[in-house]
Amino acid sequence: MYLQNAVKHFKTITKHRHLVMWHCFKAGIPLQGLVHDLSKYSPTEFLVGVKYYQGNRSPNVAERMKKGYSSAWLHHKGRNKHHYEYWFDNSRASDRLVPIDMPTKYIIEMFCDRVAACKVYRKENYNDRSSIDYYNQHDYLVEMGPKTKEVLELLINMLAKEGERKTFRYIRHMDKRD
Repeated sequence: MYLQNAVKHFKTITKHRHLVMWHCFKAGIPLQGLVHDLSKYSPTEFLVGVKYYQGNRSPNVAERMKKGYSSAWLHHKGRNKHHYEYWFDNSRASDRLVPIDMPTKYIIEMFCDRVAACKVYRKENYNDRSSIDYYNQHDYLVEMGPKTKEVLELLINMLAKEGERKTFRYIRHMDKRD
């Protein structure tokens, strides 16, 4: 069982990574695509992925359900700038953690990541509304920097209404220099 899960998990994360890479190339951020999610192959993340592998959702969800947290996710989000959770810092005004805006190139990578994850986990049930549906079910209330939330919502809504081709054309022309 362990070896089967290892092979299946490896295939899943590699398929996801290749889809993100392809989307990043289409979005005009090829270098980010090449290094996307390399930490998933580290022992800290990979071994947890094997242990909690299910095939239809992230193993981090299963680990979180069993332990109350996901050690793999804590490792992953702290090393990958395309996750909004990476972008929290202490506010001097409120003396608490607050979201800060992500640079545009990481918002775009986050968009590519979300689309690829929906394709991998929803398989034949994927459509251009999958990312906005997931967001509306899971993420619409999460704290993100205002620009981060605005740009992400723009892109996932555009994908749902206009499709991939028009959305990636729009993304290629976005200013990514912040």
